[in-house]
Amino acid sequence: MGLIKIFSGDVILAVTLKEKLEEANINVVIRDNNQANVLPSIQTVKPVELFIQEVDFGKANPVIEDFRLSI
Repeated sequence: MGLIKIFSGDVILAVTLKEKLEEANINVVIRDNNQANVLPSIQTVKPVELFIQEVDFGKANPVIEDFRLSI
């Protein structure tokens, strides 16, 4: 069983979806590859990615679909 990516995008949307999934008792891994603190002169904003366990996808899918319809 591994992780599957369920979202890639803006940090505000990622945090909102993460909170909704955690309310449904689904553990979420967030990956943010932005290096603004390391190299402040470089303005490259990469999307934030959310991952969940494959076994949680069935439970997470309705939450994800409701979220997508609301944005």
